[in-house]
Amino acid sequence: MILEKYSSNWITDFTAIKLEFDNALSGLTYTIEHVGSTAVSNLDAKPIIDIDIIYYEQPDFEKIKARLARIGYYHNGNQGIEDRDVFKRNGFPSDSLLDTIQHHLYVCPVNSKALERHILSRNFLRKNDWARIKYQQMKYELAEKANQDRKVYAALKELTVNDFIDSIIAEERQTQNSDLA
Repeated sequence: MILEKYSSNWITDFTAIKLEFDNALSGLTYTIEHVGSTAVSNLDAKPIIDIDIIYYEQPDFEKIKARLARIGYYHNGNQGIEDRDVFKRNGFPSDSLLDTIQHHLYVCPVNSKALERHILSRNFLRKNDWARIKYQQMKYELAEKANQDRKVYAALKELTVNDFIDSIIAEERQTQNSDLA
């Protein structure tokens, strides 16, 4: 199965990975966010923890990149998404935690549109049961259409779910703006 029932272990896994990053990035200025479906309580998801490391000054990117390299990550470019750099495990040095908990790691500047998209969609899904339920239903329908093939699922999701995500992001943006007024 592509999707798994929600597990509170995902929060525990994120916290454990975050601690590893906090140790590696000690002394730098950054924030770490748990994003994606595993960050939303009661939302079934692929069991892969999505993590954004956020930096505030452009020179900090190179420092973060160097520190991540020391703990076994390599920079894999932005994969076509501006201001969202991807880091993957290379296994050197090996780490029993980082090598066993499946995760996607992104490093973003604080003003990144991709980061904003991650945060706004996560926050909206956390606060709105109807949206979480609808999104979950959409994901199960796509998994069925994809015959449980992860690559086909990802391609279908990209084609069909973006309009829904865009609509909830717009709604969350409005909520934030009215809260500031």
